[in-house]
Parts: sequence; structure tokens; C-alpha cells
Amino acid sequence: QVRLVESGGGLVQAGGSLTLSCACSGRPFSTYAMGWFRQAPGKEREFVAAINRSGSITNYADSVKGRFTISRDNAKDTVYLQMNSLKLEDTAVYYCVADPILMPRSTNRGTWGQGTQVTVSL
Repeated sequence: QVRLVESGGGLVQAGGSLTLSCACSGRPFSTYAMGWFRQAPGKEREFVAAINRSGSITNYADSVKGRFTISRDNAKDTVYLQMNSLKLEDTAVYYCVADPILMPRSTNRGTWGQGTQVTVSL
């Protein structure tokens, strides 16, 4: 069973940047497509970004396209989410997900981390 641990969340001013990390252990990292989702208070968990096993293909939600970048380092068993030009509406708990078959796009499959809080303030 793969285990995921997110880190890097925190408080940042609007317009600022933050980089999230998700460390993977337990199973070969390179055999998993990876993704990031987020959940704001009172809202459903939503897709943010995904990356395939090699890192050659990425997908983004329209709301973050051009501002966020997902990447992975298979030598370090880690996936990253670089977040730039942060907005108030980016405030949420961010979750990492691993899927051995599909690039993550929905919340009903995969192995999930515990989440890391990102708060964007004025």
C-alpha cells in the first residue's frame, strides 16, 4: 500500500507563491500517476492538477491553469505543486492522490494523503 504525506502548506498573501510537496512511500513511486485536489470549507473536493507516471503529461483545472504547475521527481519519490499568483479562492485543504492506472481526475479512486492547509489572505 502506498503512503502519501503532504507538506508545504501555510498562510500566504494574495498574489504570493507556495510550493506543496507530497512524499510517497511503500510502493514504487514511478508506477503511480499523481494528482492534487483541494477542498474548501463547505465545498466538495475538486480536481486541481494531475501528472502521468513519467511526468510527460499534465492536466489542470481551468481555475488554476497558468498559475499552478505540477511536477514530479521520481528519484525523490515526490510530487510537487507550485502555486503562483495565489487568490483568496485558492484557500483550501490540498490533498495528494496516487493512482496506479489512471491520471487522477475524480475523488472516487486512488490512495489519498491527509492533506495540507493553504490559506490565502489579503
